[in-house]
Amino acid sequence: TMNVEHEINLLVEEIRRLGSKNADGQVSVKFGVLFADEKCANLFEALVGTLKAAKRRKIVSYQGELLLQGVHDNVDIMLLQD
Repeated sequence: TMNVEHEINLLVEEIRRLGSKNADGQVSVKFGVLFADEKCANLFEALVGTLKAAKRRKIVSYQGELLLQGVHDNVDIMLLQD
């Protein structure tokens, strides 16, 4: 089984690495940036699944349920906890 907590922690690190702070001081990154990043591609078996798990735990927030590469490249993924 995948260690979901571990995956989410990695995800948070990658969002911090690739993202930037918005006006409210929250870190956010575009889904497309995350998806296209080579390190992320190697780290995450199922990036979308990890994002969904993080969203359920209120660690990240984004519009919509399922993020699809290409279609949702411009969706902001926001880090809720720092």
